[in-house]
Amino acid sequence: MIETRCPRSNLRSLRDLRTGTDYVTEQDLGPGSTACRLIADGIMDACASVQRQILAGCDIVILSKFGKLEAKRTGLVAAFTAAVETETPVLTAVSPTFVEQWSRFAGNLAAYAPPSLIPLNAWWAGFRRPDDGVAEAAQEISMQKQRTQQRFPIVQASATH
Repeated sequence: MIETRCPRSNLRSLRDLRTGTDYVTEQDLGPGSTACRLIADGIMDACASVQRQILAGCDIVILSKFGKLEAKRTGLVAAFTAAVETETPVLTAVSPTFVEQWSRFAGNLAAYAPPSLIPLNAWWAGFRRPDDGVAEAAQEISMQKQRTQQRFPIVQASATH
């Protein structure tokens, strides 16, 4: 489940990576509105979908983030809990704002890695089956990245004082 923008409305949604279903999670309240834009039903439907997939058996759970709602024990927290109960690895992002709450929630089950391919592959290697094809997919992604960088080299400029 990743956070994205709904193609039709440009509103935030959660996309189920397995089914491609978009669960709209915010509403347009118009310019200047300060009311909460979240749609609880969209979040709960997304959470229920993830829980069903966990109970059906999946290799990994990808959840967009452990954020404000999850820190308050709502949002996708039931999906995180289902993954822990079934010993299914979870890949998520945690904002520095919520690291303390995440640590209390996940306890000694949490492992931290920067958002780059090598450390994430090392983390996943501790869980995956040798025949799951992840290594081949990661290698292909790495090769595509190299080809792109060869065609469009990144030039970094530094400011001088």
